[in-house]
Amino acid sequence: MLADPDISVLLTGALVGTAAALLGPFLILRQNAMLTDAIAHAILFGIMLVWLATGLVSGPLQILGAGLAGVLCVWLTELLARTGRVRQDAAIGLVFPVLFALGVLMLNLFARDVHIDAHTVLLGEIGFVWLDTVQVLGAEIPNALIWMAAVTALNAACVGLFWKELKLSTFDPVLAEAFGMRPRLLFYLILFLTSMTAVAAFDAVGVVLFLAFVIVPPAAAYLLTDRLAGMIALGIAIAVVSSGAGHGLAVAWDVSIGGMMALSTGACLAAALLFGPRYGLLARLLRRGGQRRNDAARTLVVHLMTHETEPRRDEENLVRALETHLGWPKRKAASVLGHALSEGLILRDDRILCLTEKGREMAVSILAPWQR
Repeated sequence: MLADPDISVLLTGALVGTAAALLGPFLILRQNAMLTDAIAHAILFGIMLVWLATGLVSGPLQILGAGLAGVLCVWLTELLARTGRVRQDAAIGLVFPVLFALGVLMLNLFARDVHIDAHTVLLGEIGFVWLDTVQVLGAEIPNALIWMAAVTALNAACVGLFWKELKLSTFDPVLAEAFGMRPRLLFYLILFLTSMTAVAAFDAVGVVLFLAFVIVPPAAAYLLTDRLAGMIALGIAIAVVSSGAGHGLAVAWDVSIGGMMALSTGACLAAALLFGPRYGLLARLLRRGGQRRNDAARTLVVHLMTHETEPRRDEENLVRALETHLGWPKRKAASVLGHALSEGLILRDDRILCLTEKGREMAVSILAPWQR
């Protein structure tokens, strides 16, 4: 089955998305998502250092070196920010371009004849992963698939092993520190795993698609749930769906597979932003509309109660009085009247509007603070 190029590409994309979505929620909840971009660019510096020291262009040492380069980038950023002379975001913008530039400079000076280049690191080419294979138990398996499976398993093991510690240190680092959980060390662990995942993925999908997977699916999941476990699960599901949809559309339209996968994650984010059950724009509009109807109904019951004992009751508590005395347009008056009737707040006695017990209780509760 793995000999099929389409299967290899789909599995690689799904594994990259899963590995990234396991870590992304912790970065987003800590408001450190942009550190991922810094790390993804700084890994070139680590890759070049490892190549100069060992001559290796892939393997565990490259992953380890890139992971340490990512941690170095974050450490230098925090060191610069702690001086108080620059803000955190400015420190990120100062440090990672320097490390990336050093990596590119070393690449051009010492590795002109090696198949490492900035284009490969940034963009990759997931459509060609099936060409670079290794034989395992008599089967030809893509190298990218093996490395991504290993990194995904490592990320899952670390998140599962330190779940309670990561959860508490993400939401309340002060309390985690009081319990002796070393939240700072856990934060660096997440950043180290992020760096390792980035370098394991760069040859197949490149930094750009990796960034899309590590940020966009968790961000979309954040709009759909308030639970951390649910956020991780939904982020993985969105990443896997985006991989499949992106591959299918790219093949159908003959465009970049990685680019279409990244675009698919953006489409999922847009859908969550529009149709999310709690934070989606449509849900917010519906809640606001419902709140306006409720407020108008409260105004109506207070109006009816205020005038129900007055001699002019037959003039004030009429349907047309909602337009003339409350200044409501005819359409709004009809909408509020229908809402109040459906909620059992009022009754119509011939032409006159009367309060039900429920409506009277609401009016009394509204007026009570003003009658003390």
